[in-house]
Amino acid sequence: MSTISPQTALVYAMVLVSASDRQMTDSELRRIGDLVRALPAFDGYDENSLVDDAKSCAEILDDDEGLDAVFGLIAEAIPASHSDLIYALGCEIAAADGALTQEELRLLEMLRHRFAVDRLTAAAIERGVAARRKSFEIKG
Repeated sequence: MSTISPQTALVYAMVLVSASDRQMTDSELRRIGDLVRALPAFDGYDENSLVDDAKSCAEILDDDEGLDAVFGLIAEAIPASHSDLIYALGCEIAAADGALTQEELRLLEMLRHRFAVDRLTAAAIERGVAARRKSFEIKG
């Protein structure tokens, strides 16, 4: 049995990506909230727990072995059949502020490898995230 819920584990995955470059932007935090409110994976999750879950993840990350600990908690709570969801949420957060840092890209790579998301699936997820971020330039 896992020590955290699957929903909390997904929050941890998003916080990992957001915090990877040492700054959690407002757009990343807004996107985390939007995803928690919109996705079926968060059905039954108390949105009021979001801030506490994010803080809890950050506290774990402060330890020397924090990254490995958070990866372990996520792996313990999320079935392998949902590893693509972990990667997709990470990609959504990395793209939220419109700029991908090297640290975010490295963390996405770590998520992909740790949760065995194959290259084709990862490429499809990345393409979907990119497509959702497109807009039309209005010429005036």
